[in-house]
Amino acid sequence: MKNAEIIFVPAPGRGHLIYMVELAKLFIQRNESVSVTIFIIKFPFDTGVSSYMKSLSNHPMPRFTILEIPPSYSELYKSHNFHTLFSAFIEGHVTNVRDQVMAMRQPDYPTRVAGLVVDIFCVSMIDVAKELSVPTYVYSASGAGFLSIVLHLQAMTDFQEEDISEYENSDAQLSVPYFRNQVPAKVLPAICLDKAGSQLMLLCARKFRETKGLIINTFAELETYAVESLMTDNKIPPVYAVGPNLDISAGDEDCDEVADILKWLDEKPLSSVVFLCFGSFGSFPQDQLKEIALALEHSGHPFLWSLRPVSTESHLKKYTDLDEILPPGFLERTSGTGKIIGWAPQVAVLSHPAVGGFVSHCGWNSILESVWFGVPMATWPLYAEQQLNAFEMVNELGMAVDICIDYEHHVFYKGEVKIIDSKIVESKIREVMEDGSDIRKKVTEIKGKSRNAMAENGSSCINLGRLIEDIIAS
Repeated sequence: MKNAEIIFVPAPGRGHLIYMVELAKLFIQRNESVSVTIFIIKFPFDTGVSSYMKSLSNHPMPRFTILEIPPSYSELYKSHNFHTLFSAFIEGHVTNVRDQVMAMRQPDYPTRVAGLVVDIFCVSMIDVAKELSVPTYVYSASGAGFLSIVLHLQAMTDFQEEDISEYENSDAQLSVPYFRNQVPAKVLPAICLDKAGSQLMLLCARKFRETKGLIINTFAELETYAVESLMTDNKIPPVYAVGPNLDISAGDEDCDEVADILKWLDEKPLSSVVFLCFGSFGSFPQDQLKEIALALEHSGHPFLWSLRPVSTESHLKKYTDLDEILPPGFLERTSGTGKIIGWAPQVAVLSHPAVGGFVSHCGWNSILESVWFGVPMATWPLYAEQQLNAFEMVNELGMAVDICIDYEHHVFYKGEVKIIDSKIVESKIREVMEDGSDIRKKVTEIKGKSRNAMAENGSSCINLGRLIEDIIAS
């Protein structure tokens, strides 16, 4: 009998691609009768996808194929706004995806196409799969909380006839069946409340309900209430919590810059360093940078600060003159206790025993990495679903301290950006670094559970086995 071929269609962002590849690797490792093909969709500008694809090609795996999908049009659609342009970009690849799937379903093809796993933002491909009678599953690289909110807002719109855009800048508290606590409207992802963006998310949620299953990069012991609520909801497809899917390989750790960072950490006491890193777009107004600097200086803790301007050109871009953006004399006064870097090897840093706290933008991948390595977080969300993640970590799970939970302190905010005073930042840094705190104990406990979930007979291991069996059977 032919191997079952499972096609993965990740969104073109590096983060989405990496963690879908990690899931695909688990499929191959778990079942020798499964082969995987990853369809690569690339933006016309560099997002780090090309370098990651090269690294995959340098380490080939059996039953694992990478296939780049060319677009089906000559240029991006100019009539779309920010929120709908991405959807149009994905739709521009539909024809070539359909052609490739059809080619793989020919009688002489060496494997049998058993299913399509599509990224949460690639729902255009669901219709292709339905047309070709291929079972489809949606993969969310975000947590159960985000998936829950999207499904709930769609139910409010379609079944209760509410206009969810009215919740923008609202003080309302929402009763969401997948959350223990009421969810403030102010922590809903901005895209869900924007007129155009909400239509995109509602479309996605409707398409989710047409699939054979919803796969989430989380584990039951982390988001217990949300995962159990989703799994027992008979109005949605079956839910599979199969995480954490993490890339904790060495990566670029052999380069001189990384070696220098790790050497600096080696010289610091156990759990003494606070690490600040805010993702690819983690830029702040200059006034805020000065407040952060003062907070770090006065906190008394050694710090490693990934400080970078926003740039679409390269994820390695860094400031050229720190003296211009930081308080006078700051670099000299903190030369023995602090280190400012550009790009950060986040996994290598979080896994280092000297790191005791993580000030983060609360991207879901960063949350899972902090949990995996048992590093408590202080939340500073910036965009996307990060403020919802921050709310969940602080209020729902009790696993983080909050520097802030909203977007009003970032350069992407549409209103007047609010600056957080250095004394507030300092107090939160002290809190997240506190020895023996309840939060530190909770994070340490969940660290062990994250590893148990992925081990044999763990919750995610069992869910993964069930998922693979269901795909092959369907």
